[in-house]
Amino acid sequence: MGTPREVLVRVPASSANLGPGFDSLGLALGLYDEVEVSALDTADVRVEVTGEGAGAVPCDERHLVVRAMRTAWNMSGATDDGSMPAGIALRCRNAVPHSRGLGSSAAAAVAGAVAAIVLSGRDPEAERDTLLQVTAGMEGHADNAAASLYGGFVVAWETPGNTAERFHAVSLEVHRDIRPVALVAGVESLTSTTRGLLPERVPLVDAAFTGSRTALAVLAFTQRPALLMAATEDRLHQGYRRPAYPESADLVDALRAAGVPAAISGAGPTVLALTSDATVPDGIDIGGFTALPLPVDNTGVVVETG
Repeated sequence: MGTPREVLVRVPASSANLGPGFDSLGLALGLYDEVEVSALDTADVRVEVTGEGAGAVPCDERHLVVRAMRTAWNMSGATDDGSMPAGIALRCRNAVPHSRGLGSSAAAAVAGAVAAIVLSGRDPEAERDTLLQVTAGMEGHADNAAASLYGGFVVAWETPGNTAERFHAVSLEVHRDIRPVALVAGVESLTSTTRGLLPERVPLVDAAFTGSRTALAVLAFTQRPALLMAATEDRLHQGYRRPAYPESADLVDALRAAGVPAAISGAGPTVLALTSDATVPDGIDIGGFTALPLPVDNTGVVVETG
């Protein structure tokens, strides 16, 4: 495919867990970050950020997109064969809210890894596994990264140990009657904080309950959305994390009481409502949240070269 000097990468947001599928289920959503990367002949790193994260994220080698590019080059062998550029200029136009549970860090990792593969003259389709290993490895789990890479509804899993193919995922088509609404909280939440609230062990009955609901979710999202209310029930993580986002947990409860399947999106505090008409029922108090009807993205990351 040659070695392009510029690449534009468009990456969808994602919602992970979807209730019971902790670190294993993800959904790509139609809200996008765009990252434009140009190869430089000098060993410079130039980063510009507009939109979400502007003025808050580092604009140097520490930027997550840059770090993902470096990791992808190392893993793909571009540092050994000399196919990586001397330097890069990065322009990020971000629409995915940061630290809200919509996969902003995974989207940045995907953008960087894909851009690195393209700028080193490789075909991203042929490097799908490398891209998943890089991006999921940076996250520690593959649900968000796989959704942003592949689009649709993803089931992700991990092979224990330090294997070359540690992370795995498959993408499935979402039923056309599912029309998500992201209720984006006005406050941030850190994954490291919410993970710290989880216990080392859970009761066997709760583990069995969650396993059954996770299996049911695959059927509900792809073929039988009428089962989504049961399929998004969780006993594994949301209850333990409630102190980190009580308003979000209350909103989930209110939506479900009104007949709308809902769950915390990823590590929160955004709430994902799985509606059939892209609206929130009247009478639900969404004060402190912004309702964003977001279509399912069935394509995943998109690349344009110049």
